[in-house]
Amino acid sequence: MISFLARMFIKDYKNTSSPQVRQAYGMLCGSVGIGLNILLFIGKFFAGILSGSIAITADAVNNLSDAGSSFITLIGFKMAGQRPDSQHPFGHGRIEYLSGLFVAAAVLIMAFELVKTSIEKILHPEAIECSPLILVILAASILVKFYMSYYNKKLGKKLNSAAMAATAADSFSDMISTFFVFLVTIASLFTDFNLDGWCGILVGLFIFYTGITAMKETVDPLLGQPPTKELVQQIMGIVNAHPSVLGIHDLLVHDYGPGNLIISLHAEVSAKGDILKIHDEIDNIERELKQRLNCTATIHMDPVVTDDDFSNQMRDKMNQLLNELDPELKMHDFRMVTGPSHTNLIFDVVVPYNCPMTPGEVEKALLSKIHNLPGNFYGVICIDQDYGTR
Repeated sequence: MISFLARMFIKDYKNTSSPQVRQAYGMLCGSVGIGLNILLFIGKFFAGILSGSIAITADAVNNLSDAGSSFITLIGFKMAGQRPDSQHPFGHGRIEYLSGLFVAAAVLIMAFELVKTSIEKILHPEAIECSPLILVILAASILVKFYMSYYNKKLGKKLNSAAMAATAADSFSDMISTFFVFLVTIASLFTDFNLDGWCGILVGLFIFYTGITAMKETVDPLLGQPPTKELVQQIMGIVNAHPSVLGIHDLLVHDYGPGNLIISLHAEVSAKGDILKIHDEIDNIERELKQRLNCTATIHMDPVVTDDDFSNQMRDKMNQLLNELDPELKMHDFRMVTGPSHTNLIFDVVVPYNCPMTPGEVEKALLSKIHNLPGNFYGVICIDQDYGTR
């Protein structure tokens, strides 16, 4: 249904990297979610009244809260698509993450209330009724929630949307909870033991776990998580494909919301190359990154000496010393400055977060190794922390 509606109402619906298309998908899925959840609420609430089941009634209220969550998602996509302004020069894309966070918070509140109500049901049990109509309503609800989870998860991956991923997780938890309610309702036909309240507690705990997972997925990009390995490989592949680039480092990716990335990196180029030609090629790389990855890129050129044998030997020696300390340590921007009394070896070292040595310990150990080399060498080292993209 979503694919059919997308073809009807979304222009250029296949271009999911476009912010306008992303916003249109978000609005469409939010509207469909509101409509389906309201229908499910009406059906389950009616079934809950007929059966006297707290689990079914709570499940109905859950669907009503889901309609509110879909409304939040819809508003979030609408606001995230606003143009940048003087107070928000990088756009409003992170509002989409906030809408996903609100959805996750609503799931947690609903889980708490469901557990609370279920405990009251255990303390004060009441008989529940079961009829074919009630079972049909519950079975239809399971199928609808499965479909909602499926299309939100599929589109969430395609659009890289945390809000849709949270909605998909919410729909999946609803499907599981309704399935348990369905089983308990059938069980009431064959036993006098009231499982209604116990089922409500299990469902509430499962929903709570789902809400925590969805919240983590929306909080991480707000706090500043590293880019995916796939994105880093794409960036490196595009940049390194140009002949003037000898290597890259200090790659940083700032996420201001889906479809709004700002990239900065350092590109090593030959110190003896034509600076105007190299600069022109760097401009072309920045444009290519924007066209292919829909991002804003800034590239800094780092000139390196490539035709001096002694400098190359010392660069290899520094890499060897780093490998002895930790194979994960990386070096860049190596250069030598020779004076009348000593030679400075100047370079940067990237220390990964999982390195057993602190940055200070790495610097101290490396300076000691340089001091012990034959000749009079001094190390001038800049220690960088790895942001997951170096």
